[in-house]
Amino acid sequence: MSALVPLGSASAADQYEWAALGDSYTAGGFVGDPQPPLGDASRDGCDRTSDAYPGVVERELDEFPPGKYVHLTNVSCGNATIADIAKEKQKPISPVQPPADGWPAVDPQIQRAKLSEQTDVVTIGVGGNSLPFGGMLLKCLEQGAVGKSCRDYYTSPPEGEESISDKLARVQDEYIEMLAQVHQAAPNAKVITVGYPAVLPEEAGDCNRLALTELGSITRADVDWLREDVLKPLNSTIQRVTSFFGDHYVDVYSSSVGHDACQPADTKWVEGICGDAADYWPAKLPGTLLNCALVGKRVTLVHPNPEGHANVAAHVERAIRIALLQR
Repeated sequence: MSALVPLGSASAADQYEWAALGDSYTAGGFVGDPQPPLGDASRDGCDRTSDAYPGVVERELDEFPPGKYVHLTNVSCGNATIADIAKEKQKPISPVQPPADGWPAVDPQIQRAKLSEQTDVVTIGVGGNSLPFGGMLLKCLEQGAVGKSCRDYYTSPPEGEESISDKLARVQDEYIEMLAQVHQAAPNAKVITVGYPAVLPEEAGDCNRLALTELGSITRADVDWLREDVLKPLNSTIQRVTSFFGDHYVDVYSSSVGHDACQPADTKWVEGICGDAADYWPAKLPGTLLNCALVGKRVTLVHPNPEGHANVAAHVERAIRIALLQR
C-alpha cells in the first residue's frame, strides 16, 4: 500500500481511490525494491515491488486532475489465482526470507484492499495461475527434456488432469464469479482488467533451444501451442468476460509482440526461465533441479522485466486516466 502524498496531507475528498489486484505479473516479484522492504515486520510473502506497473503508474499520475491525488492500495500477490481475488485466503510462497514456519495466509484481495462505495477504480491482472500457466510451463520443460510433447499431454491428458479446453472453460466461469464479486464490493468503481503480454515469440524458431535464458527445453512445437492454444485464448477469455460486464480490458499483448523471452537481452521485455533479477531473488527453484546460478542468472520463470512493466504501465495509466475523467 502506498500513497502519493504524506499521510494526513489530503482528505478523502481530495483524492481518488485506486485498488490494484492481481498476481505476480502485477506484484512484480523481482522488479525493483521489495515492498514492504526486506526485514520489515509487515512483509507478507506477496513479493510486491517498487517498479512493477502499479508503482510506475502511481508515480506518473502524480496529481490528477490538478489538486486531486490518486491514492493506490496495492494488494497484488505472487501466485494469486482468480479465487484468491474475491473468495479464498491465499498462502503466499515467496522464496525471499520466508518465516521458519512459512508465510501466514492472507485474506482475499477485495478484503485486503477494503473495496467499498468510495473506491473509484479497480485494476485486476489475474488468471494465469488458475490454469496454471506456470505449472504447464514446467510440464513443458519436463516433457521437452525427454523428447515428449506437453501439447499431447494436455490435449489427451492422463486421468485426473484437465484438458486445456476444460481449463479455459473453468477459468471463464471463475472470472465471471470474481468480477461479479468485485462489482458488489465496489459498486461505484470503474473496473479495468489487464491481460498478459506476449511472453512467447510469434515464431518458435526465434528461440535458442535449451537456452535457460530463453525457454529451455520446451520444444518449438510446444512453444507454438502454448502461444496459440493457451496464452492467446486466456487473454481472449479475460477480454470476453470483461466486455460482458461492461468493463475495460487493457490489451498489453499487441504492444509487446517482438519483446518476448526469446529476444536479445536489450530487446526482451520478459525474462526467460532464468534471467536478470536483483540480488535478493533466488537462483534455485525449491523442490526442483532448476539452478540458474549455473548460467549466472536467477529464477525468473518467464516474467516481465522493468521494460515489460513500463509498457504495461503506459497502457494501464491511460485506462485509469480515461476512467477517472468519466467519473
